[in-house]
Amino acid sequence: MLQAFQFVSISLSLCAIFCTPESQAQYVQIDQEFGLNQHTEHQHLAFLAARRDSIPGLLSPFNAPPKAKVLVEEPEPWLTTPHPWRRGITATVFWVGERASERNPTPNDSSAWDPNWQANFGGEDHPAKRNGYLPAGFTPKLNPFYIALPYNDLAPDGVHYPEASEVIPWFWKTYRGEWTSVCKGRWIAVHYRGKVCYAQWEDCGPFNSDDWQYVFRGQQPKPTPNGNAGIEVSPAIRDYLGIRSGFRVSWKFIEDHEVPNGPWTQRH
Repeated sequence: MLQAFQFVSISLSLCAIFCTPESQAQYVQIDQEFGLNQHTEHQHLAFLAARRDSIPGLLSPFNAPPKAKVLVEEPEPWLTTPHPWRRGITATVFWVGERASERNPTPNDSSAWDPNWQANFGGEDHPAKRNGYLPAGFTPKLNPFYIALPYNDLAPDGVHYPEASEVIPWFWKTYRGEWTSVCKGRWIAVHYRGKVCYAQWEDCGPFNSDDWQYVFRGQQPKPTPNGNAGIEVSPAIRDYLGIRSGFRVSWKFIEDHEVPNGPWTQRH
């Protein structure tokens, strides 16, 4: 009798363990079971599609650049950039404050880059009224050694012309944004019969302002009514070199550190 009771007790205990509600098999509808599989497969396919779409945006699937990049650094400011001479160029004399005439259709009270050129200079730089290399009657506030070349890098709306960044050797080295010329103030050397004068580019002319093929590529100047002149020089340059309008000179761009001391660097 005791054995029978023990057997019944063990049977009830096992039933209590293995027949709990959590352990019992639950019925799952077949559409729910297959729907779960379809949802999982759909998520997996979406993940793979997202990975494929992201690959073109990468340099490579392994996040490595396809090839090494070559960096070209700007030269140090004290290194000389070679600039060729423009030889046999007809020069004419012009000056700050020059009135309009047949030879000079545009008055020079303003320049291509300075609407108040004469006022900022301090007066008219008259070629017949001189005090040495300076105008008589006042001390100029700007360098009296200045030139004009037939190119303007700025369009009327203040942006640089499309070719400017391609043809001007120092464009990106001196670029300061719109409305600021990278040509204004550039130093050049002017040579005549063994004597060299140094001056700054302050205006555009004669006559043309788009002749980049001549100014930067060394071609002949475009035809002009004044003997195809390719450079205009100030009275100070005229007097230093001993030339007059119609004389042929040579000129070239130079770097700032190449400019020697002289009357063109003196602050009066």
